[in-house]
Parts: sequence; C-alpha cells; structure tokens
Amino acid sequence: MWKKNTDRFEYLQNLVTEFQDTDSDEAREQVLANLANFAYDPSNLEHLVELQVTDLFLDMLTEENQTFVEFGMGGLCNLSMDPHCRDIILQNGGVALVTNCLSSQREETVLSAITTLLNLVTPSSRSEITDPAIVQCMLRFSLANSPRLRNLAAVFLQDCCTKEQVTQMQQQMQELPQTAVGIPLPEDRR
Repeated sequence: MWKKNTDRFEYLQNLVTEFQDTDSDEAREQVLANLANFAYDPSNLEHLVELQVTDLFLDMLTEENQTFVEFGMGGLCNLSMDPHCRDIILQNGGVALVTNCLSSQREETVLSAITTLLNLVTPSSRSEITDPAIVQCMLRFSLANSPRLRNLAAVFLQDCCTKEQVTQMQQQMQELPQTAVGIPLPEDRR
C-alpha cells in the first residue's frame, strides 16, 4: 500500500512538473485535464494539496486560454467538496475568482462555477456567495434554455439564498429596463 501511495504521489508530482515545464498549450491543457480528473478521487486529495494543485487551479481562472479556465474550474469544483480544500479556496480569494467564471461562454465552466459556489458555502462565506449580483445571475440562469444550467441555478437559489433575497432581487430585476442584458448565458455546446 505504501509503495502504491508513493507511486501515486510521484505520478501526480510529475504531472505538475510537466505542466510547469512545458511551453505547449496543448500539452498543458492535457495535463490540466488529467489533474482535474484526479481531483475527483478523494484518495488523491492529500497529494494534490501537498503539491498545491488547488493554487494551480485558482491561477488558471485568470488565464486567457478558456480551456485552461474550464479545466481549472472543473478541478476546483472537484476539490471544493473537501472541507480542507474548500478552506484553501476561500482563503485565497476563490469566491471572487469563481464568480468571474459565471460570465464564461462555456457552459461546463459555468456549471462547475455554480457547483463550486454551492460547495464553498459556510456560515462565514454565505454573505459573499449570496451577494445580490450573484443572486441576480442565478435568477437569469434559472431562465436558461439549458436544463442543466436552469436546474443548477434553481438549486443554488433554494439552498444558498433566503426567500427574501430571491424575492427582493426578482423585484429589482422587474424594475430594470428591459434593455439590461447582465451576464450573458453560456453557449450550449452539445
């Protein structure tokens, strides 16, 4: 078992090193996708935390390359279920970085961002995560054509927000001129 655990750590460490050392965006995208997939398995969490992969995923959220953003957001989504990783994300300004991904044109990025926000809710982070701008965004998403986006936004509104927050934002949105666009809905690329 110890040998297997050591091999796992070394493999993940090699992936992180490859990501840092390569100049090829295509190779970096592949490595990032692999790391995001490994973040789904709880047996990798300790190694990924030690290798500071949470920080790597957070760094990807500000990249120009939208595939980096998508895979970084997906990796964070997978890690955010763990309380320790959730705390790392919260302590490193993750709510703002994740919130910025709500305006992505890629549906997968937006879905991962919403799920991550759901996972990041704690008593101390709730007010930041249910900021009126985010509630308004979720109300817009709850009207989307995409059932996945619509349903996930509804879950966010139900689980994270008070009825008063939702009602108040609905009233404010009705008072806005119909030309207000707000955050664009992502493209459904299926």
